[in-house]
Amino acid sequence: MTMSSVEPTTLTHEQLRAYREHGYLQLDSFVGAECLDELRAASQVFIERSRELTGSNRTLDVEPGHTAEAPRLRRLVSPPDHHDTFLRFTMEGPPAQLAMALLGGPIRFHHAKLNYKWSGGGEEVRWHQDIQFWPHTDFTPLTIGVYLDDVDDEMGPMGVLPGSHLGPLHDMYDADGNWAGAMNDADVDTLDLDAMVWLRGPAGSVTVHNCCMVHGSQPNHSIRARPLLLQTYSAADSYPIAGIGANGAAGRHSGTVIGGRASQLVAVDGRTMHGAPDWSRKGPPTIFGSQQAT
Repeated sequence: MTMSSVEPTTLTHEQLRAYREHGYLQLDSFVGAECLDELRAASQVFIERSRELTGSNRTLDVEPGHTAEAPRLRRLVSPPDHHDTFLRFTMEGPPAQLAMALLGGPIRFHHAKLNYKWSGGGEEVRWHQDIQFWPHTDFTPLTIGVYLDDVDDEMGPMGVLPGSHLGPLHDMYDADGNWAGAMNDADVDTLDLDAMVWLRGPAGSVTVHNCCMVHGSQPNHSIRARPLLLQTYSAADSYPIAGIGANGAAGRHSGTVIGGRASQLVAVDGRTMHGAPDWSRKGPPTIFGSQQAT
């Protein structure tokens, strides 16, 4: 995969308007065949590795019933941390170019994952919104999914509820106060599920959904797995809030700015400030050293 040959993505005014209004986009066959072949080959590496497991670990999440002879892989966690093909694709390839086109400038990478949704009943994903899992200082984060194979209705494609990104932010704790990661039944009953749009499509198709979009998927009842590679980005001046959700465990490349440099401007409660540089990797200087150096 030669990422230097990847051309910047241009979206039409209609596509940009549709994303702002409806909270999602689908672009069929957006990723080319050569690129897909490399992604599939990288994916296969981890399917083979999963055969060595009897249960999940920090990298590979497997379903109950997973065996070496009949692997049932749910997720590869943080693909860019584990294979160079995923790293280059996420940081330089079509999803990064698309995110920059949608957000209008440099972007900040947050995390990635590869959801396999195995054949013969691969697990459903109940209705939820993403932003509660990893809150940010604004609502620009979006997730770009790439179907590595053709996806039809039988395979449990992702469903999105158009316009729901502009609605309520739902509580995803259960009645006992435990994190459930999904909306409760009472809130689901308020949704117009007939308006759900199911994002099926040929291999290489791309889905985009805003972090506040209500979405989910049904079990995969087909005889084929449904691998979906997901990358989450935000505007460069959007920052994950530390100490809540998955923000502290988003992978070693989380926070990388793509297509420019971070301005260090951040808006909180309607007030904008020019924050200090990011010292997370080298440690902060003392106030004394900073002031004496100016």
